[in-house]
Amino acid sequence: MILVTGANGNLGSATLAALHARGAVARGGSRTPGEGMRRLDFDDRASLDLVGVSTLVLVSAGYAEDDRVVARHAAVLDAAVRDGVGHVVYTSLTTAGDHLGFALAHRATERLVRASGLPWTILRNGLYAELFGGLLRWDGHAVESAFGDGALAAVVREDLAEAAAVVASDPVRHGGRVHDLVGTPITAGQVAGGLGVAHRTIGLGEYRRRLLEETPGLSAFQPPMLVSIATGVRHGFLDGTAPDLTDLLGRPARDPLAAAVAAASAVRPGTAGR
Repeated sequence: MILVTGANGNLGSATLAALHARGAVARGGSRTPGEGMRRLDFDDRASLDLVGVSTLVLVSAGYAEDDRVVARHAAVLDAAVRDGVGHVVYTSLTTAGDHLGFALAHRATERLVRASGLPWTILRNGLYAELFGGLLRWDGHAVESAFGDGALAAVVREDLAEAAAVVASDPVRHGGRVHDLVGTPITAGQVAGGLGVAHRTIGLGEYRRRLLEETPGLSAFQPPMLVSIATGVRHGFLDGTAPDLTDLLGRPARDPLAAAVAAASAVRPGTAGR
C-alpha cells in the first residue's frame, strides 16, 4: 500500500487523487484524517503507525520554523524504519532554491532520508505557479510585486502531484534518484498581461514592510521566507529549466502562466462570490 502524508493539504490530496486515477492502492494520512485515512500527527510520535506501507510519499510538513519541520520529518522517518516501509518518496525543493529562506529544512530532511537506510527517491519540486500568481498584490486596476522583470520556472501543482504518483507507483525504477521538477519560466509582467492590467515593481524593502505591517495572519518565519522568493526571482536565480518533469509525465507540462493568471484573478478585490 502507498501512503501519502499531508493528505488534507493541496499537494497531498492531489497526489492521492492522481494515485487513485492510476488504479494504485493508496491511502492518505493526516493529523485530521477524513474517511479512510490514517491519523498521522508528526508532532505525536505515538500516532505514527506505518505498518503495511510499501511506499511512503512524505509530503513536506512545512509552515513552521526549521527545527520543528526537521523534527517532524525525523519522527516519521524513524517510524518508517521501525515499521518496515519499503521506499520513501520525499517532496523537497528545487535545486535552484538552495538560497531560499526555507531551503535548509528540505536539505536537512534529504540527509535524513539518505541516512535512514531505506530505499528513497527525492522530488525537488519547483515553486507553484499558483503561488506565484497569488503573491501579486492588487492596487486598483494594476498588480504590484517585488519580482521585477525576473522569471520563475513555475510548475502547476497538479503536475507535481502526478509526477509523485508516477514515482510512487513504480518506486524501484526511481530508486536513489533526485528529480528536479521545474517548469517554464514566467514573469509577473506576463501574468499581468494575462489579466489585462499593468504590473508595477516595488522594492524589496517596501515588500518586507508590507508583509510585516500590512499582512495579518503571517507567522514570524513567513515574511523572510516570502522575501527570499521575491529576491530569488528578481535576481534570476529561479528561472532555470530541466527535462525531469516532462520526462516523468510523458507529456508536456501544464501551462504555468494560465495557472498563475487564474490564481491572481481569484484574489482580485471584488471577485468573491462571482
